Amino acid sequence: MHVLFEEDGAFKAGTILSQSEASLQVETPHGKRLKLKSANVLLRFDAPSPGEMMSRAETESAGLETEFLYEVCGDAEFAFAELAQEYYGHPPSAVESTALLFKLHSVPIWFHRKGRGRFRKAPAEILQAALAGAEKKRLQQEQVEKIAAELVAGRLPAEVAAILPQLLTKPDRNRQETKAVELALEESGKSLPQLLLACGAFESAYAYHRARFLSEHFPDGTGFPDLEVPDPEGDLPLAAVRAFSIDDATTTEIDDALSVQPREGGGWRIGIHIAAPGLGITTGSALDAIARRRLSTVYMPGDKITMLPDTVVGRFTLEAGRDCPALSLYVDVASDLRILGHETRIERVPVIANLRHHDIEPVFNAETLAGELPEFPWRDELKLLWEFATVLEAGRGKPSANQASFDFNFYVDWETQTADGAGFVRIQRRRRGSPLDKLVAELMILANSTWGRQLHEAGIPAIYRAQTGGRVRMTTAAAPHDGLGVDCYAWSSSPLRRHVDLINQRQLIAQVRGEAAPFARGSAELAAAMNDFELTYAAYADYQRQMERYWCLRWLRQEQRAEVQAHLIRENLCRLDEIPLILRVPSVPPELPGTRLRLAVEGFDDLTIEARMRYIATLGADAAPVDPEAAAAD
Repeated sequence: MHVLFEEDGAFKAGTILSQSEASLQVETPHGKRLKLKSANVLLRFDAPSPGEMMSRAETESAGLETEFLYEVCGDAEFAFAELAQEYYGHPPSAVESTALLFKLHSVPIWFHRKGRGRFRKAPAEILQAALAGAEKKRLQQEQVEKIAAELVAGRLPAEVAAILPQLLTKPDRNRQETKAVELALEESGKSLPQLLLACGAFESAYAYHRARFLSEHFPDGTGFPDLEVPDPEGDLPLAAVRAFSIDDATTTEIDDALSVQPREGGGWRIGIHIAAPGLGITTGSALDAIARRRLSTVYMPGDKITMLPDTVVGRFTLEAGRDCPALSLYVDVASDLRILGHETRIERVPVIANLRHHDIEPVFNAETLAGELPEFPWRDELKLLWEFATVLEAGRGKPSANQASFDFNFYVDWETQTADGAGFVRIQRRRRGSPLDKLVAELMILANSTWGRQLHEAGIPAIYRAQTGGRVRMTTAAAPHDGLGVDCYAWSSSPLRRHVDLINQRQLIAQVRGEAAPFARGSAELAAAMNDFELTYAAYADYQRQMERYWCLRWLRQEQRAEVQAHLIRENLCRLDEIPLILRVPSVPPELPGTRLRLAVEGFDDLTIEARMRYIATLGADAAPVDPEAAAAD
């Protein structure tokens, strides 16, 4: 004797080995033995064998007409064996009963299950609605398959093009376009960026990386609304100084300038002048909302996305030939470069020159300072400021930069197109801690630490950068920065580029004027702005590093480098000498950190931003390079 039964939602058949009133011991065609409750048995039969019965029932079930079954059954609930009797017109065989059961079970839209082996046909109105829904799903699936086929064939359907920004970062898996993309990925075996690049969604890997970043952080685009450019509040006095800035050639947001004046009785008054958009961009204004939303300028090789509109930057940047609104820190210095006191002023500052690194460094560097400096504009001021910076650095007990490491400047010429239209890149290596670097860094550290202490002593909250135990964090309470060797450090020197600096500047302006600060102690808005800035600033920095890595790969391809030299950082982690590219080379044998190596360049992947390299030879030991993953001071 054999039985048909249901287990875990599936129909099975087996041979009875033993039975009692409440249960049976059954063996399936595959030799599996199991115990069944008698109530789970749907049908008992003598022939054919369980395996043959199931196979023949499946074949016969395919030939049964659903609509005819629906018509011949009544409106009342029924057992499948009862309908089989009526349908076939004779006592049904095991194959016939099981075939009809399979058919009823396969069309739940037409027949609703009411219990084990029992059904009821769906009411006409419910059936029509369900059939309409099924047809809609069928058409949608056809569309999904059509879109997927287009993608696999290397064409971009308009439906996918319309959701590209969403698809890159937050795909909605309920949309049929997303389902089509997932199907195309499965059928093509490609990753999402490979698929999108192959079908022309992006002209290059660079365009893909940029679009992905923008879709996450600038979903509404990088443009600005048409807003009125504010003027500084109040009639500002004109400073009796001749100020100059020192920046890279590509800098347009000139936040800081310097001045030097001799003091009566000896010594100097050194001015640190910071652009003052806080005098025009008031808390809660439309422009403030933009800065609050963007939080920082985004930097990347060959491009940047500014925090503020160009018209606003142009109004407040410290451009040469203008009297610019500024928040100035004047430091009185004795002839032996001791600090005698300081004063903060809100004023207009005459900016006489915008000095650029590439013009000044050839005549103002470690070698020229060791001898007699040649004649050039601002020579005496720069020499005095460098000497003062050296004293400041010694007083902190911390160097402002690691003299053994390098900075790399990326310049992308979009006019000189490469074969794939990605732009021509130049990467220039520049030793960190040059006299100009030290001069600017030390004076900015002085301004940020002095103003941070000034706000703290006045009881006005600010946003501080702190470092204790090697961990750098943002905080609204004044705290030491061990990496810089200062008791507090409030970013205040880049208000055109960082929202935190703009906030601190407005707090300072209120303190200097004796007014209530925009953010009071314990302000939830201040804490929220700080937290949002920290997360966003880190995300922007990650993108900058990612794109610098991308352009390093582009440079290797552009320069057709088959071999490169590198330093071993640790284990198989290497840093190339000519460009700031760090990567793992599994074939490197065990060597001491700092060992110089020769590597073969074997391939690139611009989408994953990875390069494949192979160890060739060890060139010898050298000074260990700076570990880029080590915590660095600001």
